[in-house]
Amino acid sequence: MYFCSNCGRELSIDGKVSRGDTCPYCHAYLRSCLNCVFYAPGYHNDCKETQADLVTDKRVANFCEYFKYREGPPVKTKKRSSESAKDAFKRLFGE
Repeated sequence: MYFCSNCGRELSIDGKVSRGDTCPYCHAYLRSCLNCVFYAPGYHNDCKETQADLVTDKRVANFCEYFKYREGPPVKTKKRSSESAKDAFKRLFGE
């Protein structure tokens, strides 16, 4: 089973995913690092494929030649430190 990394909904994918393909529910790009089997937060460039070029924005479509769509639920991503700091500030002082 395939899932969208953005909305988490199950997808029906036949064949290869092209760079312009988007989720029919939330319109997020499907050919992005977040949907790839090699995506691994914490690894160098957040990718297990050592020969892949750096992709700075993991959510957008890219031309990575190693892309292979991940089967199963999306990988949980950590919040950016700036988002975590904002959340902590809101919890401490309210909105």
